[in-house]
Amino acid sequence: MKRIFFYTALLFSFITQAQETVYPTPAQTGSTVITNATVHVGNGQVLQGASIVIKGGKIVAIGINVTAPAGATRVDASGKHVYPGLILPVSTLGLVEINSVRATVDAVEIGELNPNIRSIVAYNTDSKIINTLRSSGILLANVVPQGGLLSGASSVVQLDAWNWEDAAYKTDAGIHLNMPLMLPRPPGFRGGPAQQGPAVDPVKQGLEQVDKLKSFLKEAQAYNSVTEHEETNLKFAAVKGLFNKSQKLYIHANTVKQMLVALDFVKEFGCDVVIVGGSESWQIADLLKQNNVSVILNQMHSLPTTSDDAVDQPYKTPAVLQKAGVLFAINDEDGQTRGRNLSYNAGTASAYGLTKEEALQAITLNAAKVLGVADKTGSLEVGKDANIVISTGDILDMSTSTITDAFIQGRKINLDDKQKQLNERYKHKYGLKAPF
Repeated sequence: MKRIFFYTALLFSFITQAQETVYPTPAQTGSTVITNATVHVGNGQVLQGASIVIKGGKIVAIGINVTAPAGATRVDASGKHVYPGLILPVSTLGLVEINSVRATVDAVEIGELNPNIRSIVAYNTDSKIINTLRSSGILLANVVPQGGLLSGASSVVQLDAWNWEDAAYKTDAGIHLNMPLMLPRPPGFRGGPAQQGPAVDPVKQGLEQVDKLKSFLKEAQAYNSVTEHEETNLKFAAVKGLFNKSQKLYIHANTVKQMLVALDFVKEFGCDVVIVGGSESWQIADLLKQNNVSVILNQMHSLPTTSDDAVDQPYKTPAVLQKAGVLFAINDEDGQTRGRNLSYNAGTASAYGLTKEEALQAITLNAAKVLGVADKTGSLEVGKDANIVISTGDILDMSTSTITDAFIQGRKINLDDKQKQLNERYKHKYGLKAPF
């Protein structure tokens, strides 16, 4: 047993080391101008041969006939494409390093109702995964707690920081609710057909949990309607923003049954609701639009929810939501890629009904709107933060896209990462010169 603890501790100390020689970049000084670029603004516009001027971490000019300030640092983007920094809308980045190593997982709190849990304070800026995302063009991420019925508050972070305080982009802006499944359990689960004892009605059990959630929110609403309290209730105080709409309620749900129950929270509490998952959202797209509910599609590269659906339905769902006018974002929740396939998920959507610019918008401006940061990022517009990615080719195309430069709030960041370091190590070891 002691030996097991020793090796676990040794492994943990190894995987939690910092990115060795990759340091956060200091705040921008002077001006930077990106020239001769094909600029994808993020709102559907594409500018050929355009320039972008960055000063003080902001975009101060963009267009075809832009005059560069004297002494500005020039970045020639001839033949390249310039995009807004991509946004990963739901992730456990900085909370989970290796899924199978328990000591590196800090995403779940004990208990069912934990709205007072703040993911931001557990965010680990030394995670080795962060730099691999930056190499894929992802510059911001929404860090989400897990577990229970109410998991806690998520925060948006920028991916070039010394600590969580530096990383914080928008804190505690969303409360996450895990909608009960309300479907029969497969064999082996409690109450399933292979289990001894009385069977459990999953619908009844799920609705009881929903009632528990609603009772909690009603009590919280009453608590927050009073300005002074003899005792502070941290759980009730944590959801105050749901009732004045300074926070959004992210409801993790996939089936139509779950999403219809989720709509009750809109009607009963007036919350801004975002469906996370939404694999069957295409079936009720018009209803989601009527209730002003946004959707984050968690994983497009997957099988459909039911065997009756078309095998390519996950690929077509974004186009259905787009046609219905539903605000949606695309995510990558795969435990193996850890978000790195975000742009390629969007690329798949562009082959199944979306235009290239609509697909790009689903991982930039749309994601920023859903997360409540569209006033600062998500598109390349004057006054917004200079979160910018430069690619050799189409960022949605795995075969042509290579990220050559990236800027977070005007800072040109280091795009080295552990994978690139290992690639160089073994190229050197075996005398390989050609890139692979």
